[in-house]
Amino acid sequence: MTRSYLVETYGCQMNVHDSERIAGLLDEAGYIPVIEGEQADLVVFNTCAVRENADNKLYGNLSFLAPIKKANPQMQIAVGGCLAQKDQATIIKKAPYVDVVFGTHNVGSLPVLLERARIEEESQIEILEALEHFPSTLPARRLSAFSSWVSVSVGCNNTCTFCIVPTLRGIEKDRNSEDILNEVKALVDQGVIEITLLGQNVNAYGVDFSDRGAFANLLRSCGEIEGLERVRFMSPHPRDFTDDVIEAMAQTPNVMPHLHMPLQSGSDRVLQHMRRSYRSDRYLGILDRVRTAIPQAMITTDIIVGFPGESEEDFQQTLDLCTQARFAAAYTYQYSKRPGTPAATMPNQVSEEIVGERYTRLHNHQQQISLSVNQESIGSIHKVLVGDYEGRRDEVQSRLTGRSEDFRLVHFDNTSPARPGDEVTVKITEASAHYLIGDPISVRQTRGAQAHEARLETKGPKATMLGIPSVKK
Repeated sequence: MTRSYLVETYGCQMNVHDSERIAGLLDEAGYIPVIEGEQADLVVFNTCAVRENADNKLYGNLSFLAPIKKANPQMQIAVGGCLAQKDQATIIKKAPYVDVVFGTHNVGSLPVLLERARIEEESQIEILEALEHFPSTLPARRLSAFSSWVSVSVGCNNTCTFCIVPTLRGIEKDRNSEDILNEVKALVDQGVIEITLLGQNVNAYGVDFSDRGAFANLLRSCGEIEGLERVRFMSPHPRDFTDDVIEAMAQTPNVMPHLHMPLQSGSDRVLQHMRRSYRSDRYLGILDRVRTAIPQAMITTDIIVGFPGESEEDFQQTLDLCTQARFAAAYTYQYSKRPGTPAATMPNQVSEEIVGERYTRLHNHQQQISLSVNQESIGSIHKVLVGDYEGRRDEVQSRLTGRSEDFRLVHFDNTSPARPGDEVTVKITEASAHYLIGDPISVRQTRGAQAHEARLETKGPKATMLGIPSVKK
């Protein structure tokens, strides 16, 4: 009997990419993606351990599945990812009906562990402490036919006091550049026109083989691949962000004018306690150099509110830096105490009430900045790559959605036959804090759109792919 599966992903882009590999492995093992609205025979949770709400989400969904599993013992549940790496025993203790717990270093073992759990009729836990094989060698079911992730490294050598990821993902391991470029070329041959280079600290790429120029050289090499139209990367670290990377971005036409540069705090005192190894003046200096070399670049960031010991003055410095930096968008987070990190035991933990109030103030402050930045684009022309999962038609307003070169979300009237994967030239007419609205001027049909339509014909409707809700409540 053919068994159906569904993968539910929490956390960062690295987890999303890992979930594509999980799905690819299950496809290869004979499973099929579940049809929307039906209950999967296998549910896989690929977890995150960065914030507490990821724990809550996992255990809430496991609780929801408990009676379904009891009524259908043949159904299987697997938990992987960073939280599984950290809390392997806790997961089985809280949810003994989970069949498989696997870690960040052994994604490829999942099909075997599932079969073993079925035969032995008991939970299987397999957590490796170090990576044995680079996961890019595994098959993958990609979310998009024309846009893809490509990992350049795994792990992280930083020691940020709030982050447990290096403990769970291990030290940085870099791929050979030839392997990376061969993967990119293979993807382009399959119709991919946009790739995003991924790493926990992507611009530290090369540390494994002592080449500080490796990431800039990688960007330039991507620029030489025929048929590759858009190159992005995330997430860099200000400590390792060098001028040769800025030059490579500016001089390589298919590297997009967008930089996601995590700030975390605008206070030098807080940055020191976070062990972030840079200060606000260095951070702002990087932005200045990027904007000098690439005037059209949009910059986004991550910010944590309420780190232990953060004073009102520290918080005000974050607001002031946001004003000065003029981020197009900021992904803001309330500090979450994670057991096993140095920050969890620091004195002067900020109360939840104060953290929540500051979070709201920062959100509102950045909203005004984002709105102002976006309003400056009214009247400008952008080339928008129509997304597949972003590019659903709005039946009421007959709009499509995609990403501009600088990674802003753009809605436009679908008055011409644009398809997911096509590039639409749009004149911006309206702006909000979160998106732009424009009128289409022209449509350029791409190989990416052809790849998208070919996959729909062979793989079925979008509902059978990753990204649909795993739990029907």
